[in-house]
Amino acid sequence: LFHYMKPYRATMALVVVCILLGSLATALSSYSLDPLINNYIAPLKGQENPDFAPLIRFLIGMGIVYLLGIVSSFLYTFLMARVGQATQKSIRDEMFRHMQRLPIRYFDSRTTGDVMSRYTSDIDTLRQMITQALPNCISSLATMIAVFALMLKASVILTLAVVLTAFGILFVTKTVAMHSAKFFIGQQKSLGAVNGYIEEMIEGQKVVKVFCREETSKKDFDALNDELCTAATKANTLANILGPISNNMGHINYALTAICGVLLIIAGKMDIGSIASFLQYSKNFSQPVTQIAQLFNGILNALAGAERIFAVIDQEPEEDNGYVTLMNANILPDGT
Repeated sequence: LFHYMKPYRATMALVVVCILLGSLATALSSYSLDPLINNYIAPLKGQENPDFAPLIRFLIGMGIVYLLGIVSSFLYTFLMARVGQATQKSIRDEMFRHMQRLPIRYFDSRTTGDVMSRYTSDIDTLRQMITQALPNCISSLATMIAVFALMLKASVILTLAVVLTAFGILFVTKTVAMHSAKFFIGQQKSLGAVNGYIEEMIEGQKVVKVFCREETSKKDFDALNDELCTAATKANTLANILGPISNNMGHINYALTAICGVLLIIAGKMDIGSIASFLQYSKNFSQPVTQIAQLFNGILNALAGAERIFAVIDQEPEEDNGYVTLMNANILPDGT
């Protein structure tokens, strides 16, 4: 797949830069809570004439950091949309050019609707992965690395608690993904079969009417539609439980971090500002893990579509073993 994205290397490099800037902005926004509370808010307590100027300047700086993150996110989303559409066009162009060189037996053994499904739904799943899943995965990983470094700097003990929960989320994600992958592949194949049957029935509707095959056609369609429904239901059921499981494990992680933080405050090893900052670290660390878990659904669906797309491109083309010369022939009245 990355072979088709090579012409857009410069754009992809800019996308990576924007993603890193956005991740840095997320990490800095969490880090700023510690000095905000300890250095700018706490000293104002009990003062008769507090000076809010330093606090306002710091808040303006935080606002600039947030604005940088917003602009970066918008820019890489916009650029990846262009790259996704261009890559989709390149794949579709190559698949169509290759299809012109395939032997007749390839089309005789497949329905027109199934071939069309590869051009439409299968390629569209790839586009969604390129424009959404891929940049969001990179962004989540970059944010996790940046936040993890700040967490280690703040507290090794609390970092271990957060990391253990993150590994739990990844384990659940891997387990569910292994089972849902085969159903996503089955869903794409069943979708192609349904599209193929519908196309054949619409094209041959006159024949169906002439031979009174309406009831038989409905029964055959119901069987194909039931297969698609079963595969899609199983795939999406497994996929949809990832989000709630990951979110709830993230909430558990937040609560455990808060409890450990309170114990450290009581022991005099951390202050309130550091705990508030670390709680934000915890949220910003577990949230990307949850996002990656949810993005697995789109990635698995896209890989299932990619398997069907490249199955066409990998087909052996028909060899041209020479030329056939067509000649005009005059037919005599006696048929010779």
